[in-house]
Amino acid sequence: MKKIAIAAITATSILALSACSSGDKEVIAKTDAGDVTKGELYTNMKKTAGASVLTQLVQEKVLDKKYKVTDKEIDTKLKEYKSQLGDQYSALEKQYGKDYLKEQVKYELLTQKAAKDNIKVTDADTKEYWEGLKGKIRASHILVADKKTADEIEKKLKKGEKFEDLAKEYSTDTRSASQGGDLGWFAKDGMVADFSKAAFNLKTGEVSDPVKTQYGYHIIKKTEERGKYDDMKKELKSDALEQKLGDNAAVQEAVQKVMKKADIDVKDKDLKDTFNTESSNSSSSSNGSK
Repeated sequence: MKKIAIAAITATSILALSACSSGDKEVIAKTDAGDVTKGELYTNMKKTAGASVLTQLVQEKVLDKKYKVTDKEIDTKLKEYKSQLGDQYSALEKQYGKDYLKEQVKYELLTQKAAKDNIKVTDADTKEYWEGLKGKIRASHILVADKKTADEIEKKLKKGEKFEDLAKEYSTDTRSASQGGDLGWFAKDGMVADFSKAAFNLKTGEVSDPVKTQYGYHIIKKTEERGKYDDMKKELKSDALEQKLGDNAAVQEAVQKVMKKADIDVKDKDLKDTFNTESSNSSSSSNGSK
């Protein structure tokens, strides 16, 4: 999951609930032992989650001014999470509401855009990535539970329907289905034996007959094999960037480059050091574990 983080959601929800003055005397809970005021709640929440939540809220405002995230992008990412997480996603939506999840996804997409804009991929990075592909192939698959469904999909493929569309429609492997069945690059020992044997025996662009494994029935399409570096360089640069975008530390470092150019003045004395270099990096790392 990339990453609706329960911890981050909880922390931000806490601060949102306590969006009031720390001196607010409004009673939110009564007990025989005494009342709890909004001010007390805010003060305690600020101590435990204030810096990390303030970091996210400010980052989102700064990044939102510089980068554009569309409703379509947010909805696509939410559908991806819903497909990947199933019941867990439904529980998050029920607890926090769809609007709140949209806000979290928007923040994630903003940080990704900042990362793409600020992370540099060198020729050395690209060459290293290419070297790592030795002995690997790239393939996609459509995974279904029974042979009958696999045969139906095979017929549709022979009639000319797109593999990627059928993967999104039928595959029970939710992680790859949202990517049109793409499994990325893998070595022979990276998959179960029967799957690997079938995949590595295919020619590039060729589609297998249904292959049975312990997970069900796979229809496999070999999409790429490692070629000459100069022929693959442009594509590899993009893949190397995607790999770096999966490194949270690299993403946060890129976000910090944008934040350093922003004029941020924290008025709360308890949180005034939030965006000092060391404090900010610490808070971002904690909040960015999503």
